Amino acid sequence: MNKRDLIYETRKLSKERESALKEFCKNLNIKFNNLGILDLAFHHRSYSNENEAHKRYNNERLEFLGDSVLGLAAAAFLYEDMMDNPEGDLARIKSNVVSELSLAPIALNIMHIDKYLVLGRGEELTGGRTKKAILADAFEAVVGALYLDSGYKTAEDFVLKMIVPEIRKVQQDKGHKDYKTILQEFYQKKYKICPQYELVNKTGPEHDMTFWVSVHLKDDTYGPAKGHNKKSAEQEAARLACESFGIETE
Repeated sequence: MNKRDLIYETRKLSKERESALKEFCKNLNIKFNNLGILDLAFHHRSYSNENEAHKRYNNERLEFLGDSVLGLAAAAFLYEDMMDNPEGDLARIKSNVVSELSLAPIALNIMHIDKYLVLGRGEELTGGRTKKAILADAFEAVVGALYLDSGYKTAEDFVLKMIVPEIRKVQQDKGHKDYKTILQEFYQKKYKICPQYELVNKTGPEHDMTFWVSVHLKDDTYGPAKGHNKKSAEQEAARLACESFGIETE
């Protein structure tokens, strides 16, 4: 852990905030030795952008770390759980489960992250507490914080408790559809080449950008489709292409 993270962790929490964070831990049956780093996991960039004293105090670094922990935990579980399946099946399920579409509902309905988010005024007024991208990012930030606070095994146990039910849904073909994978499998089988995604535009303020992506399939282009991040925009573009091709996704 570097000095900057140590400084962030030492910020004094109000009694009300400390009580709220303890409530969060109790509801999920987890423990933080240092509530400061958990507090950081809930601070969205929009707040630090609007508050000079919190200029760099946001959850993006924890999100980056948590994304890797989440991916490793999911991959290791699938490796052991699906011993008779090829790599492609594992990759498809992992991609589906660690996506914004799967993580955001867990963050909102199971973890109730919306209650603990610290947002800028603009983000608050535009419904940031229920935006999928913000919820999914905060989920990953909590995982990153737990890893730093208590080690990989504790973080892995928590991740699996949250995502294994989603893995089971996908295994039973009841989960969210990964349109990019569906389109790629169809297109590679038919034409022996991969779809090409292009970011064609970005609009909005830095903390609430909209991304526009098109997908190119030989001489045809589908989109642009929009999303709150590049991944979700790519999924939407792939969905449009799947519908155009009449690919069965249900």
